[in-house]
Amino acid sequence: MAKCAFLGLGVMGYPMAGHLKAAGHDVTVYNRTHAKAEKWSSEHGGGNGATPRAAAEGAEFVMACVGNDDDLRSVCLGEDGAFASMAEGSVFVDHTTVSAAVTRELYAAAAEKGISFVDAPISGGQAGAENGALSIMCGGDQAVYDRAEPVMDAYAKICRRIGESGAGQITKMCNQIAIAGLVQGLSEALHFAEKAGLDGRAVVEVISQGAAGSWQMANRYETMLDDHFDHGFAVDWMRKDLGICLSTANDTGASLPVTALVDQFYKDVQKLGGGRWDTSSLIKRLRALG
Repeated sequence: MAKCAFLGLGVMGYPMAGHLKAAGHDVTVYNRTHAKAEKWSSEHGGGNGATPRAAAEGAEFVMACVGNDDDLRSVCLGEDGAFASMAEGSVFVDHTTVSAAVTRELYAAAAEKGISFVDAPISGGQAGAENGALSIMCGGDQAVYDRAEPVMDAYAKICRRIGESGAGQITKMCNQIAIAGLVQGLSEALHFAEKAGLDGRAVVEVISQGAAGSWQMANRYETMLDDHFDHGFAVDWMRKDLGICLSTANDTGASLPVTALVDQFYKDVQKLGGGRWDTSSLIKRLRALG
């Protein structure tokens, strides 16, 4: 078993750190709101640090799941950052969805200190984190990934190295691109059924068994029909991710017309006051249009 630190105890990080502790690892946590770190420690019995540096001291593996590029830099760099106390040969595993550019920046900064860095964004939502069944897509050196993978297994359904540093983040962008189109398509199908006077549940019962079936359909159609949108990844975070997708596409020359369109639809949802609604709330926009 390994000595670990976990930085960031949001809806994903909190249960992920718990799975590490339950698997027998020695876990110290850090959260910007320290009361949440103390709450985690009281529930799971692990330690907590007042700063990322304090939490990471002596850890073989430091995991992070924070908000965005700047949040990740803040927990890694500077006098109170994790890199300041991590020992040579230790591994930083980043589960945040961030740009491949900041991943490569921090990979290089870690290497200067003899620290290894794996980008390991996750998919599966809050339920996946709570159930220890996340999909983890990784970038970084093969030998380092081989060391980190058994530790990540505490909360993984599947964990794969896709390529060199940044490859995990690019793969997560593929994930978000695919989700955006699927949720918009599902929203339009359910809205169309409603306007035509059909029973949405009966429609989905039939079409979900054919080529239209998807995870989004199986897990979100009922709450969409019931107008409940507090069951998953928030619109604000999805727009952050789609912004990274579109920026990267601009850099690489990729064409993402559907992604760009759905990003604007999510902007409309934010204007409706739905920034904290889950991503399936695209149907709210269609209903608002009449």
